[in-house]
Amino acid sequence: MSRFEKLTHVLWHCQYHIVWVPKYRYRVLKGAIAQEVVNCIQVYCARNRCEVVELNVQADHVHLLMKVPPKVSISQLLGIVKGKTALRVFSRFPYLRQKPYWGNHFWAKGYCVDTVGVDADMIRKYVRYQEKQEQKQIQMNLSR
Repeated sequence: MSRFEKLTHVLWHCQYHIVWVPKYRYRVLKGAIAQEVVNCIQVYCARNRCEVVELNVQADHVHLLMKVPPKVSISQLLGIVKGKTALRVFSRFPYLRQKPYWGNHFWAKGYCVDTVGVDADMIRKYVRYQEKQEQKQIQMNLSR
């Protein structure tokens, strides 16, 4: 089984490690709030055809490892996930909105994103192997 996914005209394997925090990094992601955040992340990622590989909600931050199709923008995806999750958390837990420091923002601005892929040595070996295979194919075509 291949680790690659297929779309109509593309074979892909795009994984991202994303981290973001609640506003002021308050330690509010516990219990029912944390569970609601987990549920929302899974739902909104699935709606955008993204696969959650790993998800860890800690008291003051979220770690998410996910597969994202190449046609999906990470910034748009995170805007949707963070925005919809904030709305859902505030509607399910209205006491959070009563705190004067929250305003209408549950999450801090921004996030950290890193690509997760094959290491550089493996890529170099693959490229070298492909070049040798291509040369063999060219020689076979010329000898015909």
